[in-house]
Amino acid sequence: MTRQYAFYPGCTLHSTGAEFGATAEMVSETLGLEMVEIPDWNCCGASSAHSLDHELGLALPARNLFQAETVGLESLAIPCAACYSKLAAAAVALDTDTAFRTRMEADLGARYEGNVKPRSLLEVIVRDVPKEALKAKITRPLKNLRVVGYYGCLLIRPPTTTRLWDDPEHPSSLDDIVDWLGAEPVPWSYGVDCCGGSLTLNRSDVVVHLVDKLVQMAHEAGADALVTACPMCSANVDGRQLYRGGIPFMGERPQAKPMPIFYFTELMALAYGLPMAKVLGKHYVDPRPLLDRLGLV
Repeated sequence: MTRQYAFYPGCTLHSTGAEFGATAEMVSETLGLEMVEIPDWNCCGASSAHSLDHELGLALPARNLFQAETVGLESLAIPCAACYSKLAAAAVALDTDTAFRTRMEADLGARYEGNVKPRSLLEVIVRDVPKEALKAKITRPLKNLRVVGYYGCLLIRPPTTTRLWDDPEHPSSLDDIVDWLGAEPVPWSYGVDCCGGSLTLNRSDVVVHLVDKLVQMAHEAGADALVTACPMCSANVDGRQLYRGGIPFMGERPQAKPMPIFYFTELMALAYGLPMAKVLGKHYVDPRPLLDRLGLV
């Protein structure tokens, strides 16, 4: 049975997060999830709008919620964790701040009904697809692959906007998917630590040091790879391992090799035997040697 969702792709799914966009589309189709892209969507401003103007940081994602209501579906699936965070915050503002809602309705010439719920694509897959149905699509279990789940700051926090679809301090959704796919979810204590987000643009030194810590701790936990649901986190943790801008390592240079970073939809696509050749080649830290060693490509 096909389930329909309004869909907000955001800016990165066709650019820096193209591998997320491609595999999200393939996996959704495989699972019978029809994503109906909302019309005339705009950037949600996740990188910088909130730091420039509070109202702009809410108005940009709020407009997308108005657009989503025209689709006529109850759930709005959002792959990017940063986009999801912004649209979820805008939904709270529209629901609770009458003055803000009135200004938005006047600016956009439409009434906001509040009948569409912004949801992370990860939540949609974990909550709406039965585990048995998800596992039934597996043609190549990800055996012997050890993975840490990296949720970052925005996927499940703050709980006042994400509405507690996963535990904000000890989440399990990524780990559950890793386990269902036949890989081994590796416990660690850094799954909700910050990667630095958009500070990579103006304080790359901060982001590089945060990424160093995350990768070091993932190696110490015994992981082969890290899995995330956020293009901003992925760009930082994947890219800043190699492209450091001349910034030295904290302390001594770690001996461990750079760690591959996956989107959860990439791991699902691998397990489902979907075409991945072009997708895997887009990573900064090439995951193919690891996958080849484990017999997964």
